[in-house]
Amino acid sequence: MLLWDETLFSNGEVLELDHLPDHFAHRDSQMQAMKFSLKPALRSMRPVNCLVKGPPGTGKTTAVMKVFNEVKEYTDKVIFLKVNCQMEPTRFAVVSRIYEELAHIKPPTSGVAFRRLFEKVVKYLIDADKTLVIALDDINYLFPEGHADELMYSLLRAHEQYPGVRMSVIAIISDVGIPYTFDPRVGSVFLPEEIEFPRYETDEIGDIIDNRIRYAFYQDVVSSEARDAVVSYVDLTGDLRVGIDLLKRSGLNAERRASRTISFEDVERAYESSRLLHLCRNIRSLSGHEKTLLELIAKGNSLQTGELYKTFHELTGLGYTRFYEIIEKMHVSRLVDSDFSGKGMRGRTRYVTPVYDSSDILKCLEKTF
Repeated sequence: MLLWDETLFSNGEVLELDHLPDHFAHRDSQMQAMKFSLKPALRSMRPVNCLVKGPPGTGKTTAVMKVFNEVKEYTDKVIFLKVNCQMEPTRFAVVSRIYEELAHIKPPTSGVAFRRLFEKVVKYLIDADKTLVIALDDINYLFPEGHADELMYSLLRAHEQYPGVRMSVIAIISDVGIPYTFDPRVGSVFLPEEIEFPRYETDEIGDIIDNRIRYAFYQDVVSSEARDAVVSYVDLTGDLRVGIDLLKRSGLNAERRASRTISFEDVERAYESSRLLHLCRNIRSLSGHEKTLLELIAKGNSLQTGELYKTFHELTGLGYTRFYEIIEKMHVSRLVDSDFSGKGMRGRTRYVTPVYDSSDILKCLEKTF
């Protein structure tokens, strides 16, 4: 039995999803490619842009942050910044975040033109003689409504309008089965070093999970059956974050039942929550109206856009243009499929269906509304 102040965790911080591990294995070639691309910044040159892509939970963001921290040790002339595009889903929001990092004050949320704010960012960089390297994490979320092209165009062509400014972009794209292409005007100046992050192999997953167990828990806390179950679930989902979250929840489950070891059953109970990690994170970023529409889709399972819009409009008062934009955004985010099927009265009929199991979507919506 555990006493009230006893714990199985020797260092629970290791199991937080934003933790940067000291030992980051199986991504050496990707990190070397990034370092090579950033090397010109050490000589006050514009670094090579990068396109970092791969399935969710394959170490893309962690690798970028590890490289940023390493290169920082060699120069004070480069500002490294990561912006989460899921949380900052417009061109103005991203540049506001950059301005806040540079000026250490938040810009007004309204009444300031994008151009004026962007000029302040550029002026700071030129006056300080510094290079900005910005990682646009989950840039997928900027593709709906053209925000990705607008932002990339502003950042990558800034030197044409403001001579002397040095910026480069690391675009991090989660490969969820939908191809993303930039406008040719952007592609002609982006010209990135493409860095692929494949799914981890089973033995690599085992090595990473063993390492987290070693630092997160006291010795002999995690049973071999529990460890193997975690590795199997990561292999099934392809998302390492599921495994890290599973270890944390499994440890808490064991503590709740006052056990000194984590069992296979603790992992099984934890998986119900951990398997929905990516879905709930995705849904959490939606606005109220977007969640309302997703709920209608989940409850209807497969609906014609006409009847879906009619119900959505009655609930929100929003017009068809905004309705269509939300459908496209959720399609890009891999929450829904919107395909044409068969023939309707006036031509082809479009249906909207949930990508995930409807009950799982409704569970996550319950947690986020």
